[in-house]
Amino acid sequence: MGVILLRHTKPDAPEGLCYGRLDLAPAEGFEAQAAELAQDLPPVSRIVTSPLHRCAVLAQSIATARALPLTTEPRLREMDFGAWEGQLWSELPRAELDAWAADLLHARPHGGESVAQLRDRALAAMRDHAAPDVLVVTHHGIIKCARHLTEGDSAWQSTLSFGGWLRFAPKVFHGQ
Repeated sequence: MGVILLRHTKPDAPEGLCYGRLDLAPAEGFEAQAAELAQDLPPVSRIVTSPLHRCAVLAQSIATARALPLTTEPRLREMDFGAWEGQLWSELPRAELDAWAADLLHARPHGGESVAQLRDRALAAMRDHAAPDVLVVTHHGIIKCARHLTEGDSAWQSTLSFGGWLRFAPKVFHGQ
């Protein structure tokens, strides 16, 4: 088995929107996607979710379909992009994007959370919940933090589709 990290389904937002912690609902077609995931995901004994609606509603749907316990974990929220949230990535100030790229881990030109802060809280949450039979419904940023443990810096450029999932050995989160 392993810890399964599931990215939420597509949110109801325009393409290219920086939405981070905005509490968006799932996009049209959610019910069919959620039912398919509930059927196709490997067996788990419990579910942990971000409290943001796009994750929580998916986690609740899977928990109900499989009669599983569900825990909400605030530390699994997506990154706080501060002043950038609700803006199109293409319209963000170039100088701010360049400053962020120059120091990806620590820069906070948006006034929100740094990638290092995101990583630290995400991995603390994962350490607390990592078990061989848990499903974690969360966000791309959180999943990139987990991937960083096994892939190094290339993880920050990785992608995972909406509704996509990855499996990790629980020991990854405990430094073993």
